[in-house]
Amino acid sequence: MKRSRQSLMSGVLGLTGCVALSLSGCKVPEADAAEAKAPPKKAPTAKVVPVSATAPAEPGKARTPFAAAREAFERNSVNANPFADNNGNIPPSWQYSGPMFSLSHDYPQAPVAPPANPPWIAALKGQPISKANALAYVNALKAYIAPSMQTLLYNYPRWDAAKEGWYNEPWLASIRESIHGTYVGSEFPAATFAASGLKVDMTTYVLTYYDKVAAYALGQVWGKTAMTPTLTNTSAQFPEGSIVIKVALTSALAKDWPVMQGASLWPVYVPPPNGPSNAKPVTMNASIMQFDIIVKDSKTSPKTGWVFSTLVYDMRVPGTPWDKMIPLGAMWGDDPNVNSTLNPGTPLQETVINPAAPAYSTATLGWGGRLSGPNDGAVVAPASINGQIVPAVQASSCMSCHSVAEWPMKTFLLPTTTMPPTVVGPNNDALVLEQPGSAAWMKWFQDNPGNVPLDPGTVPMDFDMVFAFKSLPAWQAATQGNSGMKAFEAVDLLRGTPPVNPRDLKYNGQ
Repeated sequence: MKRSRQSLMSGVLGLTGCVALSLSGCKVPEADAAEAKAPPKKAPTAKVVPVSATAPAEPGKARTPFAAAREAFERNSVNANPFADNNGNIPPSWQYSGPMFSLSHDYPQAPVAPPANPPWIAALKGQPISKANALAYVNALKAYIAPSMQTLLYNYPRWDAAKEGWYNEPWLASIRESIHGTYVGSEFPAATFAASGLKVDMTTYVLTYYDKVAAYALGQVWGKTAMTPTLTNTSAQFPEGSIVIKVALTSALAKDWPVMQGASLWPVYVPPPNGPSNAKPVTMNASIMQFDIIVKDSKTSPKTGWVFSTLVYDMRVPGTPWDKMIPLGAMWGDDPNVNSTLNPGTPLQETVINPAAPAYSTATLGWGGRLSGPNDGAVVAPASINGQIVPAVQASSCMSCHSVAEWPMKTFLLPTTTMPPTVVGPNNDALVLEQPGSAAWMKWFQDNPGNVPLDPGTVPMDFDMVFAFKSLPAWQAATQGNSGMKAFEAVDLLRGTPPVNPRDLKYNGQ
């Protein structure tokens, strides 16, 4: 049964999202099949397929996403191909006959120089980043990547990632749908966005690309084969000027959520949202809702080395669909000196939120208003604090979640009291958190650079959660028989129906 709440860790916990793609869809194609050429690119002819058109759900036992993911990886460990394009589920031609996702993995073997005078830094006009100029910085980043990103977003038949100089992480075929290569991000009950008129529970889908500068780090870790990653204190450090983008889509269309009126649509081949967890995939449309841009910029952000920014769809803005993707905000640190619980009126110094951003996009900001987009699940609802159940808690931010990027991961993505996390309450669905603002809570809100892991004895992953929480666990599962995520997989000890809907236990990826 679907929970009418933003679930424990909606958008933050699942290992790979395989449950949402169904166990039958979590299959890594064998190497020879994966090497087959994609069909010629044609104009997409996607359509929304009603849930009633799907095949009957197959019976299956209740299981957590960790069990499902592990079983999928173990089934395919012998013939797993790290560079496979998708989960093996291809839409029938009567549903879709357009271009398909092709993994871009010919990583640069030598460092690629970023622009000598990056326009985003130039936009600051020689001043430190601040409330006065942060949005100009974001808009300059947006303009810099616009030529290729507008092709990806709005002219997919002409998109060629390798030619455009954008790259993907390996080992994620088991969770990638075949049309755009997206995987499940989060699931939100309608109540999360009730104020903006969301009528149905929604699922989000995400896709991450790295530019040429950033992709050098992918090559340093994965090499040519991706079978023996190099894991040192420096191998996963991204070069200065690296740019990473993430597209986030929502299954909610304008009829379901008025704020998506006029939003561009992508066809995706996924199980129908709000259907049974083992439903077969169908071709359906999803609305482009959010677009994240992060950049390695130690000059602007000397403490953490990164600036995180988020664009969101705003139907009120005139112009093209790209014009309607406006800044929600930017952050370059977690404001460790601002205790937003003890001093809620203290303004943040390392986050700027656009006062003109649409209301729906600010409904899920992080602790004390730190940056977090509507896809990102920074609000835990319900939660347990000091033995008391509370309806909702702002518990994260973009940077606090990514700050736990280390291998192996020893700390959970949210400020929980235990690892693995603990859930309590009458419905066994309230995540037990540290006291907000406490010393223990503040572990997640530091301003460490990406070459300093959160926990001693781990390899720093430079804020990259795809490395830490997706591709490396998938590699280890396929090659060594376990994902290295035993603390997370402890949830599998549950018997019978899991304490929360398995489809709700997702992590949105970088």
